[in-house]
Amino acid sequence: MSSETSTDQFQPWQLFTLAGLIGATVVVIVSRGQTPAGIVLLSLTIFTAAVVGVAVWRTLAPLTRKDQASGPQVLGGRPRAALEREKTLVLRAIKELEFDRGMGKLSEKDFAEMSGRLRARAAGLLRQLDAGVGYREQIEKELARRIGERGPVVRTVSGPSGEPDKARPTRTCVSCNTANDLDARFCKHCGASLRATS
Repeated sequence: MSSETSTDQFQPWQLFTLAGLIGATVVVIVSRGQTPAGIVLLSLTIFTAAVVGVAVWRTLAPLTRKDQASGPQVLGGRPRAALEREKTLVLRAIKELEFDRGMGKLSEKDFAEMSGRLRARAAGLLRQLDAGVGYREQIEKELARRIGERGPVVRTVSGPSGEPDKARPTRTCVSCNTANDLDARFCKHCGASLRATS
């Protein structure tokens, strides 16, 4: 049996509780000729000492542990699905707050305070989601996998400033020779079907 398993089965606070109960039982057995109130008072005193022992142990135990990292766990390690679920819940809570304010259930002060906290949390979640691998990259990989061996024409598409963007695959229209996106079904200039060009 490993030390972790044995620690999970028997905690130090249980030792203090057991010692307090045994001490109170010994006091009851040893104290003959005492009044019942005196026996109860002595038993409670010993049990209180055990409770103080538990409190001291819980106060000092975190200071002696070196194997556990101090501080909260990093939220960035959470799966994307958990972050999106939390984002959905936060956005739903914001909508419910706005509804409650509209119904007159919340004062403006309370609404501003709660809404500010929820909006800050939503903004943090959105930043975390945007920092990871985006959906655009996943979609582009999936498109590249599906198109596969068709061998689309690669052209340099110029951006809004006139400077060329990174080269990305495009599909050229046979009718008007316009470069279209890979997933386009119809030409964005003349409207001709691009299925025939694949």
